[in-house]
Amino acid sequence: MRKSNELAPKDLKDVCNPNQFKFETTKEIEDTTNLIFGQSRAIKALNFGLDIDIHGYNIYVEGTTGIGKTVYTKRTLDARACKEKAPSDWCYIYNFDNPNEPLAVSFPAGQGKVFQNTMENFVKDIRRDIKKTFNNEDFEKEKKAIKQEYDAKRENLLEQLNKRTMVQGYKVQATANGVYMMPVLDGKPLEEDEFEALDESVKRDFEERSSLVQDQVLEALAAIKGLEREADKKIEEWQASIAHLTIDVHINSIKANYKRNKKISTYLDNIKSDILRNISLFLAPEPDNKMPTPPNQKPEATAPWLNYRVNLFIDNSKSEGAPVIMDNNYLYNNIFGGIEYENQYGAIRTDFTMLKPGLLHQANGGYIVFQARDLMANQACYEGLKRALRNGQIGIDTIVDNHQTMILASLRPEPIPLDLKVVLIGSSDIYHTLLDCDPDFKKLFKIKVEFEDDAPKNSQNIGKLANFIRNYCIQEELMDLDKEAVACVVEFASKMAGDKEKISTHFNSINEVIRRSCYLG
Repeated sequence: MRKSNELAPKDLKDVCNPNQFKFETTKEIEDTTNLIFGQSRAIKALNFGLDIDIHGYNIYVEGTTGIGKTVYTKRTLDARACKEKAPSDWCYIYNFDNPNEPLAVSFPAGQGKVFQNTMENFVKDIRRDIKKTFNNEDFEKEKKAIKQEYDAKRENLLEQLNKRTMVQGYKVQATANGVYMMPVLDGKPLEEDEFEALDESVKRDFEERSSLVQDQVLEALAAIKGLEREADKKIEEWQASIAHLTIDVHINSIKANYKRNKKISTYLDNIKSDILRNISLFLAPEPDNKMPTPPNQKPEATAPWLNYRVNLFIDNSKSEGAPVIMDNNYLYNNIFGGIEYENQYGAIRTDFTMLKPGLLHQANGGYIVFQARDLMANQACYEGLKRALRNGQIGIDTIVDNHQTMILASLRPEPIPLDLKVVLIGSSDIYHTLLDCDPDFKKLFKIKVEFEDDAPKNSQNIGKLANFIRNYCIQEELMDLDKEAVACVVEFASKMAGDKEKISTHFNSINEVIRRSCYLG
């Protein structure tokens, strides 16, 4: 007599009837979308978290390895992001007030590259037009007239000086190397040997009067220096007045396109002032590229226009929708950006054009996915992520390597506002560890998405499993499975779940069975 808890032989194995399928092979299955099954609660939680656009509502996706949580999350984000607006471009520009703190400027998607090209063309045009302007005959005539006026005043000063010094028995002679005092006797300037041949009393008399003459010479030289400065200032003012017209044509043309951007307007005003200060460098002959730059000469010192370049930091000109970033490189600089350096004649240097974006910069305005285990392996990365989320901005920090023997003076770029959704994917153990040990975690990741290990064994989920098999065979270029093979896969999934009323959602294990069967088949 059979006992109440005794199993019949047919109950020892869960059998899937292949005749329930409406296909002979998976090749006949057309629908290879919506491949996940039994995760309705997780799907609702994920969509809820993505819908909330409030600070702190980032997402932790929990589940065991191999159940497809990463693939499904990525597909969901991709489907959402393509319907959203492409985020802003970001550029870094030179800070004339503090060169070590480059300024960040945002533009609508695609306009950052336009501004970069505009400034490149501006530099070419302004260098050409300034030289053309100052090679004008009218300018040369005016410059010559100013110099002639200065020379006339200088000659007059020297003439007046000579009248005063002649009274003391000295004649002053100006040469290219300086001003010389020559003793005069009976109206004739004395050479050195003639002076030495004089009586000692006469020489002493000359020497006593020489101090007074020296004072008169120094006074005249100071006046001549004042005339030189006055002449130089007059030439500079004339140059500036001429240059103003040339510069304004180009600057005002650019300003007209960026009327509402105060940062760009101020930046262009600073460029104008900088050009006027450095007109002489714009007029200097082009350097011989074959000749090496002296080690102690910085490019910025001879080429102010290098500061007018634009670092197109984030370019979304080709983006269609919001970005979705997922990477397996969890180095600090790859996530948070970095500053590059170059060795120039033995000196390490950098500038604002060497700022490089990280994953967070690239994902700004969209979504970024991290594997929790990999992120936790680098504590600096996890702390940096929390800091960026708390502050709502992302800068570029230089992390000092413990093995680094030299600390470099670096740039401090202006931080960029951060607006993105972070998705952490990991196990239940990591989630509860962070929840218990890190008070910041619960403030920043308020949405938890749980992916289940199994799903109810019903016709709907079995049908989705068949769709999944078809998709995997296409993706991996495997042979198609007939309905009997699909039934065996369903039986295997049920066995993995340990319950004949359920099927496992461990897609990695199911994939391995499919691959092996195709190899053996």
